Amino acid sequence: MAKTLKEILNENSGRQHDLYAKYINPQFVRVLRTIGFANNYVRADGPLLFDDKGNDYLDFLAGYGVFALGRSNPKIIAAIEEALHLEYPNMVQMDAPLVAGLLAEKLVSYLHDGIDMVFFTNSGTEANEGAIKFVRRATGRDRILFIDHAFHGLTTGALALNGGKEFTHAFGTLIPSTKIDLGDLSALECELKKGDVAAFFFEPVQGKGVYHADASFYKNACELCQKYGALTVCDEVQTGLGRTGKMFAHEHYGIKPDIVTIAKALSGGFVPIGAILYGKKIYAKVFRSMEECVIHSNTFGRNILAMAAGLKTLEVFEEDGVVQNSARMGNLLSEGIKSMAAKYEMLSEVRGMGLMIGIEFSEPKSFKLKTGWKIIHALNKSLFSQMIIVPLMKQHRILTQVAGHNVDIIKLLPPLIIDETHVGRFLQGFEDVVAECHKFPGGAWKIGKDLATAAAKSKKILQGELSPDGVA
Repeated sequence: MAKTLKEILNENSGRQHDLYAKYINPQFVRVLRTIGFANNYVRADGPLLFDDKGNDYLDFLAGYGVFALGRSNPKIIAAIEEALHLEYPNMVQMDAPLVAGLLAEKLVSYLHDGIDMVFFTNSGTEANEGAIKFVRRATGRDRILFIDHAFHGLTTGALALNGGKEFTHAFGTLIPSTKIDLGDLSALECELKKGDVAAFFFEPVQGKGVYHADASFYKNACELCQKYGALTVCDEVQTGLGRTGKMFAHEHYGIKPDIVTIAKALSGGFVPIGAILYGKKIYAKVFRSMEECVIHSNTFGRNILAMAAGLKTLEVFEEDGVVQNSARMGNLLSEGIKSMAAKYEMLSEVRGMGLMIGIEFSEPKSFKLKTGWKIIHALNKSLFSQMIIVPLMKQHRILTQVAGHNVDIIKLLPPLIIDETHVGRFLQGFEDVVAECHKFPGGAWKIGKDLATAAAKSKKILQGELSPDGVA
């Protein structure tokens, strides 16, 4: 008799890291085991994960923003189950599915005049890849401008717009693109004047580092692009749908981008989905005739499960006041962290919008702490951030992330449905960890040293200098 999926998962519980290391990505599993993140999660609900021992973990990573409505949201589950049982003629392909039209209509209603059309994708990266194609065809130009520290995806087109060398090196020649510094209007105009720029891509709040400029930069940038015939593409893959306390983050700046890309939160946490939101003028230049009606296409982009999840997600956002809660909880969280700055000299800046928060640490002035800081950074520039997120997980069961490579920044990206209890739990755990980091020598600094030792050992194993048991 065939086993159910639940039976299969129960029988194999605890094998996931060994299987993942053997067949999928052993390097990633080494990282998880090194930093103590190799937990056996067996259940998830709202902003909480649960392991096989019954421990709960506060999820302030939210699947990189996918779980805006928390995990296992019953309303999204019900919508997907209903879609599964409809016997709907799904993905006929030579068809115009009603459910896709309804979701497109709803999405367009949230955007400014000039956004009339929707192209559905399977991810944020695919949405940005499509946008790259659209702007190049619509303008007849090749080059794309982007901002330092940008992250628009890791497929080849989007990779050309990546502000981190750690992602782009050794992947060959990419499409023509140019990086400018955040806030540098002079550099932007200098590149636009050359007349070969198809578009300026930007995140309204950058995912890597949680950086953003003043509203005037984005307004002036859009005006410059219009002046020189380039399009503006606002990547809202992570910031879109309430993350920053508004439905779309670019609303904070009062701008009207030519294209907006979204994904992550629209899924409700279940079915991959993304979308390119753009205008009829661009559509007419890309899909120029009936012969070119599928000049850009995909197989799964309009599938009923994704569309049903998207429709229900937007409904839940409206009915449950999710955007308003994001703004309120984000303010409580940010202000709570800022209030600690006077006590802890390494806590230098808290920035972001809504529930997208970056916490930056900087070199202390006191002699003992400065000594520890220099030692840790000499070992590895990423270690101090790990000294925050590792004890947050091990001692307080709070899942967070480092905000980028070689930075002293941690990032908070919790579900938008958290309440005061969850904010309080984080603030208490975070202050305990930060306080420990301000004692040198101490347990926090030992964590940093142990992580550096483990990383060095792992490198030697990979290079064949040590066996897995540590013997030379």
